[in-house]
Amino acid sequence: MKISSIPSLGPSLGPSSGPPRHFLALWFPHLSTDRLRRENPWRRAVDAPLIVVDRIANALRLTAVDRSAAAAGLQIGMALTDARALFQNLEVATATPAEDARLLDRLADWCHRYSPLVAFDLPHGIVLDITGCDHLFGGLEAMLRDVVTRLRKNGFAVKAAISGNAAAARAYARFSRGGVLSDDGNDSILRSLPLIALEVEEASLVELKRAGLRSIGDVAALPRAALTARFGEAVVEHLDALFGRAARPVSPLRIIPVCIAERRMAEPLIVMEAVETLLRQLGDELFIALEKRGEGAREIEAAFFRVDGLVRRISVQAGRPLVETAPFFRLIRERLSALADPLDAGYGFDAVQLSALRVERVVHRQTSLDSRRETASGIDALVDRLSARMGPARVLRPLAVDTHIPERAFSMMPAIHQTADEALARTRFTPDEYRTGPRHLGDPPARPLRLFQPPQRIEAVAEVPDGPPMQFRWRRVLHQVTLAEGPERIAPEWWRGNLASGSGTGPEACTRDYYRIEDNAGRRFWIFREGLYGRDHAPQWFLHGLFA
Repeated sequence: MKISSIPSLGPSLGPSSGPPRHFLALWFPHLSTDRLRRENPWRRAVDAPLIVVDRIANALRLTAVDRSAAAAGLQIGMALTDARALFQNLEVATATPAEDARLLDRLADWCHRYSPLVAFDLPHGIVLDITGCDHLFGGLEAMLRDVVTRLRKNGFAVKAAISGNAAAARAYARFSRGGVLSDDGNDSILRSLPLIALEVEEASLVELKRAGLRSIGDVAALPRAALTARFGEAVVEHLDALFGRAARPVSPLRIIPVCIAERRMAEPLIVMEAVETLLRQLGDELFIALEKRGEGAREIEAAFFRVDGLVRRISVQAGRPLVETAPFFRLIRERLSALADPLDAGYGFDAVQLSALRVERVVHRQTSLDSRRETASGIDALVDRLSARMGPARVLRPLAVDTHIPERAFSMMPAIHQTADEALARTRFTPDEYRTGPRHLGDPPARPLRLFQPPQRIEAVAEVPDGPPMQFRWRRVLHQVTLAEGPERIAPEWWRGNLASGSGTGPEACTRDYYRIEDNAGRRFWIFREGLYGRDHAPQWFLHGLFA
């Protein structure tokens, strides 16, 4: 089963010229208590109502109740003392909003098996843009049943609704029985919802009730000008959202993939060899879809959906666009074998997805007669494998920076973000060579490969104040200077702001005079004097690098 491309999200609630849009809203009315029962199985055997309390306005009040407590008349916001006066046998737990948020985040991640466009609908709700996805599950009704059945099997009380816009689906899920709102009956069902479905401020809700209005239909029948003048613009804006007359964007939680290849299994996959075979098949489907677009994948994410609801995501990146399954499969195997927490099938994977998150236009070039390009391709392949095994942040490549300050002349970036061709083009000359011209073969290097950061303080003695040192002491060892070359004067970069002195930047930094020197043992050093005699206060000497 394959989705070759993902439609643009666009204005989620407004009218569209394309196929009819559909949104699935999920609401978990007892999320906190469901979480507590899942974490503590012994609570399931207790018949007493379960409530969650928190200190609000210096009083313990109910923030969540389970189904039995709600059926018994306990409500959110009630004081704990009042609840105990009604029921002596109560299971009381302390509210932990952070744990509820983490659970909702895991549920939203699990919902990506139905659509790549998933967003939070706080509090305790999730909205999915399922446009073009329902046929994969046999239609809207079958898709809704599949979602609700799976969630209830995992111990969650859930209400779900599908509508042509997100606001209507949300209201139908929270304030009605849920289900699929057909285009024909959508308007009449929305008009029958209670006023609370408008979800306006409490003051506006009270005013609407005082005016004798009892349902959404009563409010919608009034003239817009009169509604705005008496109850404010918020009421009219919520009405427009419910009836699809206004666009409210739904922001997806994850980056929208360019292409997806996925498979849902009738029987869960447990054997890893079968999972690898499936990854090859999905890779073939994904690259066929990308080939039709003339693109290759720079980043591919594999998502594994377990039967128990756990979702594992593993991504691989490449320096050059991937256009075939074989190199991708080598990278994903490297990534899987290097995981600190190995991929565990548990009771099995019932769905697997491959998503192309970043793509790039593919330009085919002849490489058989260009040995330099073949070497670069080999380096890129090595970088891809090392990055997949150790992580992109641990495989770095130097990047030349346009600056005179030595410690800032190069920065390190993940090698996978830059191909070997690009790196060679950018570092063909060092910044020093850009200023003085390229050096000839056999000349000593202008700057050492090894720099100390920060430069190390030394004690130096010079024959004249502005001359090279005759001797210096570094790490308690005295070095006699036999040869010296310099100075190379580097002025501070005053335009970079007021930074700390000694960093080579900012108005407080001093001019540096660099010398390449050799001691009586043949060791070569790169030292500098920071500050000029007669202009700066107490110039100091530093050792900045060592030559090989």
